[in-house]
Amino acid sequence: MSAVDDVEKAIRDFKKGKPVLIYDWPTREGEVDMVYYAGLIDHRKIYKLRTKAGGLLCFATNENIAKSLGISLMSDLLERLGYKELSVKKASYGGKSPFSLWVNSVHVRTGISDIDRAMTISQLHKVTSLVVKGDTEQARKMFYSDFYAPGHVPILIAKDIGVRKGHTELAIALAILSGLEPSVVFAEMLDYGHSLSLEKAKKFAENHDLALITGKELLETITKVDS
Repeated sequence: MSAVDDVEKAIRDFKKGKPVLIYDWPTREGEVDMVYYAGLIDHRKIYKLRTKAGGLLCFATNENIAKSLGISLMSDLLERLGYKELSVKKASYGGKSPFSLWVNSVHVRTGISDIDRAMTISQLHKVTSLVVKGDTEQARKMFYSDFYAPGHVPILIAKDIGVRKGHTELAIALAILSGLEPSVVFAEMLDYGHSLSLEKAKKFAENHDLALITGKELLETITKVDS
């Protein structure tokens, strides 16, 4: 299958609610993340992320949504609270952390079960969708009344793909390329002691009929669509 076919399959699967595997670059994290569209999330998919991927389960949206809701990067919040010495440091692969608030829906029990996290993420998607539709006032009202923090679901804020090219940005780029709202859920794929290698991820994708695409392939497709 060609790179074009891989991306086309990824878009088809993503729109159907299937997971897509995204590998960034060997010069960056060199990791594979399992990604779902948050608009179609349920507890079975959360279970799959937890058991088949295994990394930290995160919700992500873009800067426009975050700005509309009035939420900031956690590093900025920590700096304002006097923790600049910690928050200005960067990961070994560079760039500012995309983490923002950690939240739970007010409707969950403890927040950590698959059902609870699916509930929180579904509610976050509803808020995102309201902003996309132009109802920012209702979105803000829902966000500040229907969630509490800290919780068990971290919100990550994607920058423009031209500014930062992490898994957060790649996952949001896939959603936009698929004609969907900027609302995704993902987790790193892990192996015993380490991140899952690209070769093992490819075998996993083949065995489960999943699309595996690279950041390079995704960016090339976006460039062709924009040109």
